[in-house]
Amino acid sequence: MSIDIQYLLWLQELRNATGGMFDEFFNALSKFAVDILPFLPYIIYWGASKKWGYRFMTSIWCAEMMNGIIKLTVCAYRPWIRSELIEPAGDSKVAATGYSFPSGHSTVATTLYGSVVVWQRERRGWLAAVCAGLLVLTCFSRNFLGVHTPQDVVVGFSSSVLLIFIIGIAEKKVGDNEKLKDMLTLLGIVSIILTIIYIKVKPYPMDYVDGALLVDPNKMMNDTFKACGGFLGFLIGSYVDRHYLNYEIPEGKAASNLPMLTAIGAGILFAWKEWFAPATIVPMLGGHWGNFIGRALMTLFALVIWPVVILNETSKRKA
Repeated sequence: MSIDIQYLLWLQELRNATGGMFDEFFNALSKFAVDILPFLPYIIYWGASKKWGYRFMTSIWCAEMMNGIIKLTVCAYRPWIRSELIEPAGDSKVAATGYSFPSGHSTVATTLYGSVVVWQRERRGWLAAVCAGLLVLTCFSRNFLGVHTPQDVVVGFSSSVLLIFIIGIAEKKVGDNEKLKDMLTLLGIVSIILTIIYIKVKPYPMDYVDGALLVDPNKMMNDTFKACGGFLGFLIGSYVDRHYLNYEIPEGKAASNLPMLTAIGAGILFAWKEWFAPATIVPMLGGHWGNFIGRALMTLFALVIWPVVILNETSKRKA
């Protein structure tokens, strides 16, 4: 038996010995990382720092697309498929989507918590420390719950740290060079097209157990289509903002209702992501293109539609 499976079995014994008293805590950390935390970039963009909002969005969508490409290239099976002795905690087995390597939760958590650490380490050291602690716990939770091996988590963490570092350097190099930004936008769109072509034409393992396909690669592609759609919406939305909208965060008396508008905007995005898109566009267009269009519309709303609403409402308050 491999060392990684032995480690997961040791954690499983620990879960059982403690009566599962920590299961809900670690499950909540994992769910928060992928269900709530991804809305942080938009909240920052609308009401805290446009510059860092852009940086957060660039990091998260690049990270999710990168994670999807690696997952669909390696096609590593989940721990409970590799060993029948592994029994994930609670509904973790049902909630886990995609192949196993690298961990998507660790990727997202590292990208967002890690970006907060970089952003706030000199301004609010306590906040950076809290986010660093939450990052470590979230990554560990994927092992503790039995849904990822240690190498899944390590690579998800490491690749995201590297991406944060690269994006930080690129931001400094690009500066206010609008022509270069447009070139990077075009490059991003080309990368999306190439990613979709790659994941659609590459071969996948087609292993059967008792006549049933062990893992359906078509279902495994859904998360990557979401990432590609979200990234495309971000690229188009940022282009529209730079050349036409030029959103600036309201200040002074005009910004008195900005917290409320930011909260409403985040609520609309959450409702779209969790309920409306899955109930409308996804069934109509299918798992691949439905998720692609759904995430593209979500990020376009965040970068184009809602900033117009904010500017309009805050200008009324100012008047």
